[in-house]
Order: sequence, then C-alpha cells, then structure tokens
Amino acid sequence: MKKRALGNERGAALIVVLMLSAVALVASAGILYMVAKGSFLMGQQKRYQSALEAARGGKESMIKVIVDRGLDNAVWPGAASDFHANYFSPSMGTKLNLATESWGGLDNSLTIDPADTATYDLSFHQGQYRFYGKIVDTVQGNTGVDEGLVKLGVVLSGQGEVTVVSMPYLYSVEVLAQSDANPSERARVSLLYEY
Repeated sequence: MKKRALGNERGAALIVVLMLSAVALVASAGILYMVAKGSFLMGQQKRYQSALEAARGGKESMIKVIVDRGLDNAVWPGAASDFHANYFSPSMGTKLNLATESWGGLDNSLTIDPADTATYDLSFHQGQYRFYGKIVDTVQGNTGVDEGLVKLGVVLSGQGEVTVVSMPYLYSVEVLAQSDANPSERARVSLLYEY
C-alpha cells in the first residue's frame, strides 16, 4: 500500500491561474462596457447639442414673429400669401395682442406635442428640423409697432403735452426643435421676451 502525502498541492497552480483569468476577464469586460457606454453618451450629447442649437434658431424666428406682430412682412420660407395659413394657428394674433386673461379658452400650458396642432401656435420646417413655437403668457403693455411720427412736426411744443411712459409687452415663449430623421432628437428652449 502507498501512503498519501497530506501536503499534496498538485493542481493548485491551475486553480490560481483560473481565478486570476476570471478576474482579468471581468475587469476587461467592465472596461469595454464603460468605453461603449461613454461612446453612446457622447453621441447622445452631440445630437442634443445639435437640436439645442436648432431650438435657439427657432427662438430667433419666434422673436421675429413677435416684433412683426404676426404681420405678413416677416421673412419666412414661403410666399406671403400662404404665410398665415401654413405657419400660424388662428390663435396667434390673440396671443400677440391680448393679455393672457383675455385669451378665453386658448391653451397656455407649457406642453408642446408635435402630434397635436392645438398645443402650439407656430410650426415651420427649416433644414433637418421642424420647429414648434408657442406663446404661453402675455402681459399687455402700451408699446407697439413703430408707426413713425404721429404729430405734424419733430419737436414737442412743451405746453400741456404728457409723454406716455413706455410699458413693454412681456411674452413667455416655448420653442421645440425636433429632427426629421430621429424624432427623439429634440430640444426645448424657454424665453421671456420684452417688446
């Protein structure tokens, strides 16, 4: 009969190597996951920045509409004759010229849903994006479009005339820019405009 040695360590090196290999495999998989996730997040950030810049351009268009008070002389990508029919909702004139309390049942929520035309006042397409704009609040003032000189001359007489203090309109506006190719690529901008 053979005696077995109590301190036999054959195969221990194999177990240690397998354990170290498993640890290295888990670490490598974790690093690869983090690199892939980082690339995905960088792509998402790039698409969001593009949509945000587009929304800022849409904001400038909304300011143009407010300054022109919704008149046909605004510069838009269509003929002046079809301007209101294709870009404005019927409520735009009311929201531009009356205080929010006088809007009646018009929508003044912050929600803009591209699938529901009742949730935005203005929609137009430019480049790879579609823009949706909405006036959500108007505080009425006494300013308006410049009509030139109202009096006969250029000098005030100084006797009995009262100069009216200009109180501007205040508009709270929401703008949404959404990509044509990828509807989940979108950005929103809110602004308060004084006119």
